[in-house]
Amino acid sequence: MSRLVALFVVLLASIAPAVAQQLPGGAAPPVHPGTKLNFAPTIGAAQLERSYTQPIGRDVHYVYGYSIDKMHITVFLFDGGRRVPAGPDNPSVVSEFATEIDATEKMAKTDGYTGFERPSVPSACTYGPITFRCVVYSAATRQGRVFSKLMMTGYRDHFLKVRIDWAQSLNQTSADADRALRAFIPALVR
Repeated sequence: MSRLVALFVVLLASIAPAVAQQLPGGAAPPVHPGTKLNFAPTIGAAQLERSYTQPIGRDVHYVYGYSIDKMHITVFLFDGGRRVPAGPDNPSVVSEFATEIDATEKMAKTDGYTGFERPSVPSACTYGPITFRCVVYSAATRQGRVFSKLMMTGYRDHFLKVRIDWAQSLNQTSADADRALRAFIPALVR
């Protein structure tokens, strides 16, 4: 993966501060305490590369990063200090999702990425038993476009945010990303 693609992946990892602060103990637990999701070393052929906790205000974000076929899947779990209603269409998820997209676009432009593109309206994406609010966005680099699909829903009183990143320079497409997500999400929530 090129350095620019890697930088874009890191850039879009969260809207939080650029350097993740780790809580004592470092890695996020293999079973998330609130949702009871199990983050095994392999989920749907994706391999766990890293996990960490990141304090943001009074909230703690649990972050789990996986790779599959040179694509990166990142799962974020947090509650924002409140109980999050289930599903992708509740006001909490709609608001948080809009904030995430706007912050990502601003950060990409600030860091020199050009041609940031996103649809004006998010769609619904269903993988296994879960429906997410989702959007695919991209930005230009010297090596070509890099893409991310951001998805969010309310899940067991938490925000469940999943992002998959891929690169045009690696001949990856949204169909490749969807194949990976169709294997990953159902295996994650079993």
